[in-house]
Amino acid sequence: MKVAIIYNKDLSGVLNKFGMQNKEFYSEANVKKVAQCLEQAGHNTTIIDGNMYVIERLQNFMPRTIDGEQMGMVFNMAYGIQGESRYTHLPSMLEMLGVPYVGSTPSGHALALDKVMTKVVWQNKGLPTPDFWVFSSHQEELSEVKFPVIVKPKMESVSFGLKVVYDEESLRESIHFIVTEFQQQALVEQFIPGREFAVGLLGNSPVEAFPVLEFDLEGDPDAIQTEEDKRKKPREKVCPANIQEALAEKLTDLSRKAFQTLELRDFARVDIRVDANDNIYLLEINSMASLGQRGSYVAAAKVAGYDYCALVNKMLDVAAVRYFSDSLLTSLPDEKKRKLPLSSRLRTFLRGRQQNTETMLEKLVNIDSHLRNIDGVNKCAELIKNQLTQLNFTNEIYPQFEVGNLMYLSNSMGEDVDFLILMPIDDSIKMAAHESFQKTEHRLYGTGIWENKGGVVACLSALQALRFAKLLRKIKVGIFVITDSSISGKFSKNVVAQKSLQAKNVICLHGGNTDGSVITSRSGSASYTYSLKLIDASCSENVALASSHFFKTVSAIMDIGKNDQENVIAPYKSDFQSNIFKMNAYGSAKISVRFNTVEDFEKIDQRIRKFTNPPRKQSKLLQSHLDGGLTRQPLPADDKNKQLYSRLSKIAKSIDSSLTEEHRWSSADICSIPYGVAKVDGLGPMGGFDKQKSEFILRHSVIDRALLLALLLNGN
Repeated sequence: MKVAIIYNKDLSGVLNKFGMQNKEFYSEANVKKVAQCLEQAGHNTTIIDGNMYVIERLQNFMPRTIDGEQMGMVFNMAYGIQGESRYTHLPSMLEMLGVPYVGSTPSGHALALDKVMTKVVWQNKGLPTPDFWVFSSHQEELSEVKFPVIVKPKMESVSFGLKVVYDEESLRESIHFIVTEFQQQALVEQFIPGREFAVGLLGNSPVEAFPVLEFDLEGDPDAIQTEEDKRKKPREKVCPANIQEALAEKLTDLSRKAFQTLELRDFARVDIRVDANDNIYLLEINSMASLGQRGSYVAAAKVAGYDYCALVNKMLDVAAVRYFSDSLLTSLPDEKKRKLPLSSRLRTFLRGRQQNTETMLEKLVNIDSHLRNIDGVNKCAELIKNQLTQLNFTNEIYPQFEVGNLMYLSNSMGEDVDFLILMPIDDSIKMAAHESFQKTEHRLYGTGIWENKGGVVACLSALQALRFAKLLRKIKVGIFVITDSSISGKFSKNVVAQKSLQAKNVICLHGGNTDGSVITSRSGSASYTYSLKLIDASCSENVALASSHFFKTVSAIMDIGKNDQENVIAPYKSDFQSNIFKMNAYGSAKISVRFNTVEDFEKIDQRIRKFTNPPRKQSKLLQSHLDGGLTRQPLPADDKNKQLYSRLSKIAKSIDSSLTEEHRWSSADICSIPYGVAKVDGLGPMGGFDKQKSEFILRHSVIDRALLLALLLNGN
């Protein structure tokens, strides 16, 4: 299943700062540990910052159930960014989007986070909780308050602002601090001297209670745990608590009732005080019990028999059962007895190196690799060679003078390879228009990042992951670095065709579309330049005749492809100039043709040449010329391509990765591969061009495609 783990990191990802700012955070290390645990159980995870861009990232990652894919889920670790009822913000958004998630509903979180409403509900249900008062100002009447009391913000957690006071003056100071610092009412609660306990809850029907945990107050009945205590010197935890079984049963029974009366879901932690006479008082309930690895919830879960990964996966499972009535839970491998599934080990490795991967991608993208910038193209090739040399690849250079040097690298001692990987690195974007590497929460931008360079780093990551798993040496891989892709492989295509005859499979690394496409067929390409010039400038009527003939010819060529869904004919650059006073006329039109069969091309070529020959009666008036023709053959979707795609599809399904089959209306280097060799393209990261025509890839898809490629190379 696809699982998006959402937490809060960038608090600036809002339109405006408004209201109380969040003070609760999970560390990145903690979030990555949760992701690792879910991946070990076979889930496909991504980590998302829960700011205003979260919807777009979910759209890009979550499966589209309308297409028959399994619905994904969110593992909610987001405490919210700002304002009131922060815990409710992300669940409310997910409810609107129709995305299932782990944890309580917005209404459940709202009740649990509001300590006053929690206590009102509990009192109405007959559950024991200390007496309390609520104040909006330190100037209010305090005569009814019975000291000692504990003062806290009405709607905060983690013991923020917590303080025990014994007199009216201190109480007024504490209320003033709460109201001004936290911008909310102060809850004043009768303080209960005694012992402090916590009960962790997991599940819905039934609700499992973990063994009762006690915070060691070192025999001081007046002691409490402040937020600073929890951060700097947390109290020792005793679990199971050293109490009579009857008391433990009462604590767990009341905790379940406290959970159910607020209609919470999936998991929570109840905080309790017990006085010297064993009277029980429910203090509050945390509807987002912390998954900090040193926290009380995790400590109690461990005593209940859940190690950290088992707990995380159980939390996902109880939510899945609630939504789908089916359990997702599979037994996690015991690492002492056997290894994790290969896909889990590889994904964990790839995620751990994600920053290194993006740094390498930034280096490649920031190099201007325009076709004619030979130094830039060779610099890209050198970076790739250095990475592959570390993986024991040897290289063979094919020197070029018009473009960068071609390069073939292999880890095979012989000529035959299991996979030939085509790695184009040049582009047609001149330096003035080159866009440098940029990143957002969910996208990576830059020239060539989708067309080729994203695929390069995905491939390098896949090979590094296979070496990590000690599998690379068993796989024979050849990599051809192409530097003339922008001119239809003018210098490389014959060498590529020759190398492909020694490969069982050929793959190319252009980017897939945002639906997760892999290219199994491509159109062939042809390019023409039609030129015309007036040679009889004896009268202005001839200028008009030349102009008319030029545009009629171009229009006739365009009409060849009219109502033809299998072929595309379009001009991509046209320039015509005329002057009736100077009596001159000349111009040219560049025409691109895309076709799916050689037979179609031959018919189109004949008709184009026929239209561009001027009639005999005009041969003395006009001079015309047609230059160009076939640049690349089409790539048909033959049986071997389909079989290779079928293998990819099975792998993708096993790792919950989106995959669709695409015919792309453009030509590429893979079109040079002879018929009969299994080949696919589009195994680079998913992306395209945005509305501003900037090239991008989806950030999570770099890992996704690297894992897909690694498993394919390994023969899965």
